[in-house]
Amino acid sequence: MADDAAVPVRRRDAQRNRELLVEAAHEVFTEQGLEAPLDVIARRAGVGNATLYRHFPNRAALVDAVFRDPLTGTVAAGEQARAAADPWEGLVGYTEAVFAVLATDRGTNDLMTTHLEGVESLHAVHAHNRATVELLLRRGRDEGTIRADVTTEDVLFALAALGRAVPSLATAAGPEAWRRPLALLLDGLRASPAVTSLPSPALTADELGDVLQGLGPHRPPGTSPG
Repeated sequence: MADDAAVPVRRRDAQRNRELLVEAAHEVFTEQGLEAPLDVIARRAGVGNATLYRHFPNRAALVDAVFRDPLTGTVAAGEQARAAADPWEGLVGYTEAVFAVLATDRGTNDLMTTHLEGVESLHAVHAHNRATVELLLRRGRDEGTIRADVTTEDVLFALAALGRAVPSLATAAGPEAWRRPLALLLDGLRASPAVTSLPSPALTADELGDVLQGLGPHRPPGTSPG
C-alpha cells in the first residue's frame, strides 16, 4: 500500500518539476534568447541537469514546450488581419502586433526570425505567417494598393532582418523605437507614392552604434554556446 501511495506523489513531483522547468526556461529564453545555456535554466528551476534532460531530451523539445501556447497569439493576430476589410490596414496591424512581441521577448524573436529544427509548433506558426502575408499582399495587389512586383519572399526577408534587430533597438532607443523603421519598410510596399509620417524619433549616431553593438557577432556554423 505504501508503495502504491508513493507513485502518485512521485508523479506529482515530476509534473511540478516539469512546470518549474518550463517557467524557468521561458524567463531565461526571454532574457537571453534560445541559445541560453540549459544548465542556467535547470539552476533557476531548482533542479539538476539530469532532471531537465529526463523531461526534455534536447533544446528543441524544451523550446516547443515553452512557446507552444504563446505562439498562438501570432496565429490569432494573423486571423484578425486576414479578416480585415482593407488588406493594407490588415498588413500594418499584423506586423505591428508581431513586432510588439519581438521587442520584448528575445526567445520569441529567435523563433520568429531564425530557423530551429525540431520545434513542431514553430513550423505551423511559420506556415501560418507566410500564408497571412501572402494573402494580404495578393489582395493588396489586386486592389492596386501594393506594388505589383513585390513578392512574399521579399517581405518575409525584410521583416525577419528588421525583426532580428528589434531587441537591440529597443534596448538602445526605447521599446517603441521599432515603429519608425517598420513604417519606413511598409511604405516601400505601397503602389502609390503616398506615405505616412514616420513615428518615433530618429536614431542618434550613438544609439545606432549601440544597436549594432547589441546585435553582436555571428557564431561560426557548427559551434554552440559555452
